[in-house]
Amino acid sequence: MLDTDSQSFLETLIITPSPTGYESAGQNVWKEYLSQFADQVESDAYGSALAKITTNSDVATVMLEAHADEIGMVVQHISDSGFVTLNKLGGSDSTIARAKKVYIHNKNGRVTGVVGNTAIHLQENKNGGGKQPAWKDIFVDIGVSSKEEALEMVQIGDPVTYTDEIEYLNDQIITGRALDNRIGGFAIAEVVRNLKKRKKDLKVNVLALNSVQEEVGGFGARMMSYRHMPDAAIVTDVTHATDTPGINNKEHGSVKLGGGPTVQHGGANHPSLVRLIEETASKNKIEIQHEATSIRTGTDTDSIFFQRTGIPSALVSLPLRYMHSPTEIVSLQDLQALIELMTESVLAMEPDQSFTV
Repeated sequence: MLDTDSQSFLETLIITPSPTGYESAGQNVWKEYLSQFADQVESDAYGSALAKITTNSDVATVMLEAHADEIGMVVQHISDSGFVTLNKLGGSDSTIARAKKVYIHNKNGRVTGVVGNTAIHLQENKNGGGKQPAWKDIFVDIGVSSKEEALEMVQIGDPVTYTDEIEYLNDQIITGRALDNRIGGFAIAEVVRNLKKRKKDLKVNVLALNSVQEEVGGFGARMMSYRHMPDAAIVTDVTHATDTPGINNKEHGSVKLGGGPTVQHGGANHPSLVRLIEETASKNKIEIQHEATSIRTGTDTDSIFFQRTGIPSALVSLPLRYMHSPTEIVSLQDLQALIELMTESVLAMEPDQSFTV
């Protein structure tokens, strides 16, 4: 189990809304926690946050990276009757939006609303269901009767998130919105905490980067990795646990919740760095799973590895069920194994560490 400080940080980080392009609240939580352990904490113009542990100016630098943003929605239009129409931020799924409670985040705080869902008695298809709705057909009821009233509470461009928060299904399984990828930001923060405690064994400099705007193109990671150009990068994100009914393992691979973090092979993943991570897992008896890259990883790894002359990069991921939903699920056992794997991989690196093919 996590200690009290870590658990409190995890819960606060996850429930703090940070939709793509509006990540500052969550980043402030992350930076405040990291300031206890890092030698330096900074942000760039768009809000990506960086924590540093400096060993020596003449040694290699490894970057640990996760992304801070979550999928969400944004206020697109307000009708004359005061109903709020949404558009998506990132890969939000309109099929799960109806009949949900949401928060609309305005400049003064937040407004609670309900996504409208026509009663089954009034639907043309009396069996319910139906085709996936377009976002232009999704609307939020904030309890007003006119556009003028609505504009006193919200405005075009206000971000929107689901209200669902973190819950424990048991001692090892948690569920909530924004585990993708606030859980990664938590993981790299805990790695920094571990490395600070074991700094006498640390032979490289460390950057922990919590990037913005991954869900719309990996832009935060591009900016910061270009600026700092580390000698290597270990990226962490969530990956699909494919152990639930209805998933074709031949098509999507076999990843089990509780089976340990995954190591990805191919594409942006540098084979020598992947090998170091695999050897670290074997030496420390950390159970891992394996994934293959097809065209791209679909994570910030794709934004980092090609900067300037190239940054040897590797992706280690946390299995997650029900991605891009308000009921995502992860295993704390997998999370602790991921943190240990990243910690030990950094400690295994030499002062002159380099990676060649």
